[in-house]
Amino acid sequence: MTPAPDILSAGVKSIAAALGLSDCRIAALNGPAPHAAEFQAWLEAGHQGSMAWLEKNPKRRQDPREVLPDARSIIVVALNYYQGIRTPMNGKSGQNGSLSSHPSPLSTPDPQRSSNHGTIAQYAWGDDYHALLDEKLTDLCHYLETCGGIQKLYADTGPILERDWASAAGLGWNGKSTIQIHPKLGNYFFLAEILTTLPLTPDPPMADHCGKCVRCITACPTQAIIAPRQLDARRCISYLTIEHKGSIPDEFRRAIGGRIYGCDECLAACPWNRFAQASAETAFTARPFVHQWPLRDFLTLTDATFLSLFRHSPIRRIKRPAFLRNVCIALGNTGTPADLPALQTAAQDPHELIAEHATWAIQEIKLRHSAPPAFS
Repeated sequence: MTPAPDILSAGVKSIAAALGLSDCRIAALNGPAPHAAEFQAWLEAGHQGSMAWLEKNPKRRQDPREVLPDARSIIVVALNYYQGIRTPMNGKSGQNGSLSSHPSPLSTPDPQRSSNHGTIAQYAWGDDYHALLDEKLTDLCHYLETCGGIQKLYADTGPILERDWASAAGLGWNGKSTIQIHPKLGNYFFLAEILTTLPLTPDPPMADHCGKCVRCITACPTQAIIAPRQLDARRCISYLTIEHKGSIPDEFRRAIGGRIYGCDECLAACPWNRFAQASAETAFTARPFVHQWPLRDFLTLTDATFLSLFRHSPIRRIKRPAFLRNVCIALGNTGTPADLPALQTAAQDPHELIAEHATWAIQEIKLRHSAPPAFS
């Protein structure tokens, strides 16, 4: 006999807490996602850029019942990855060689090495979150199976408008940057979902608490947030350095600054992060390359050493050419003449994407360091 919805819901939330998930909320599935029409308009405007998978089967993405026809509930979970660094990073290294203007408690850079480090989005400092979330959600699914349910889980791996459902379930609200905001977690957390045929007791949605604040919009280096809750991915540094596979358009190269994987500017600007606490999940602790590797050292990576260095890291999936493209852009913006030998070698790389951006970086460094000093 299937337990009552409120008993089922309490069981789900108890298990989620025991698994170390930061929050767990539930929404009823009785129609398409609340902003399905807005998503379709976003696609038609071309704001997805080259992310063609977003255009495939839009009805499945807009209505989870197209994926699991008898689904009656959606469970939305959050997992905190915040590492306790609150200073906006602005795509530049701090004077101590870490990613902020304050020493990182996670690692101590070698003072004998170059202090020119790149900036990596905080979610990618440790292990890839996909496998970790998949494991936790699988445990939740096992419980639901024993209660007679049929489930489908998503750990950022399938067609679902997860922030819409997070808002519907009361797991925070969608901020003006389009990033989900939680009153206790800020916005440095992952989302994942389980569709189930079981009727669970839904949670009430949470009110929008952004008010008149537009800090995330003004913080964006490329003005990718074209209106509250409207993002043109083609301008977004996270898109350009991760999802975009080709040459970085010239108009955005200097705005990328020292960022080599993703961008946290709109997240870091959000005042709700003052309530966030550092994650207890050790898998997200920063690896040495985050704070200790000088930018030019990444240019020595071969295909094999790239795969080895970024084993179990989300950075691994963009592959060596796109990553070194990003490194070259960052060196062009922040490097010194000491970085030129490494860039000159990269400019001879057989992969055209690396060679092109290394050549650009060389020109930028020479231009910047040959200019006469400005006098006030």
